[in-house]
Amino acid sequence: MTPLLELRNLKKHFTIAKNKTLHAVDGVNLEIFPNEILGLVGESGCGKSTLGRTLAGLYEKTAGEVFYRGQKLPQKYRVSDFVHLSREIQMIFQDPYSSLNPRMTVREIIAEGPRLAGMWKSTEVTTKVKEWLERVGLAADHASRYPHEFSGGQRQRLGIARALAMEPKFVICDEPISALDVSIQAQIINLLAELKGKFGLTLLFIAHDLSMVRYVSNRMAVMYLGSIVELGESDDVFFSPKHPYTQLLVGSNPEPDPIKEKNRPYVDLHGEIPTPVNLGVACRFAGRCPKVGDRCRTETPLLRPVGKNHFVACHFVE
Repeated sequence: MTPLLELRNLKKHFTIAKNKTLHAVDGVNLEIFPNEILGLVGESGCGKSTLGRTLAGLYEKTAGEVFYRGQKLPQKYRVSDFVHLSREIQMIFQDPYSSLNPRMTVREIIAEGPRLAGMWKSTEVTTKVKEWLERVGLAADHASRYPHEFSGGQRQRLGIARALAMEPKFVICDEPISALDVSIQAQIINLLAELKGKFGLTLLFIAHDLSMVRYVSNRMAVMYLGSIVELGESDDVFFSPKHPYTQLLVGSNPEPDPIKEKNRPYVDLHGEIPTPVNLGVACRFAGRCPKVGDRCRTETPLLRPVGKNHFVACHFVE
């Protein structure tokens, strides 16, 4: 199958001081196929959100290539690129409070993109906004309200409506449920699944909750300090993790059974998270890995197959 989106050695670095470079995204190779949900997981600060924002064109690429439907995307987006690609690629942001303009009504927020892209006529705006509000579980009379009049879950629904009103094919979901209550999280997940099936969407679902990502995604990619360390079918990665970092992430995931959780052996993770500034050629996980060897300190491991559609970046993977 031809990928919808393909990343080739994608890098996003930030210069933070003289001779100091932060390697937020450092050499990511990835393929995302049509109509799938790819989950991207990892600790806070590993580069997940930076990768999503780079794909959306909010950050300029430092190096590497991104292909969408076989077409190479520009390194730095111009206004014309945003106008063209906004109908193909959209992003749902993590914070439902700061991602909505407080000075705009719901009607203006949802209609802004389609009107700028020439998708909606002025006479259609009221009807179209009403349709999208109903699709995300809100009332039509909410169109005249402002963002501060809504709860967190309702604001995230507005963010979803704003993104999907552009009728994109690829949507980047940047931790869309992390700021919400647990009861609201399930509603948002079910809403995304329903809209994905209805509109044939492809999703990059960014989160740090492995069990949630396993539930919603077809495949899962595990990210550590700017690079992908494991990639495969979600059940394979979750139930049969191969990389030591993935194993520790799965081990830290709480058991729903309190008795099993109480009797589960404690996993002690030694070492500190290294800084992503001026990374060398060593394995990024070497300082914390229980399986570390001499090779890990002198050579960067590359993703290699360890099973059907299962890839791991580790020198000593079984």
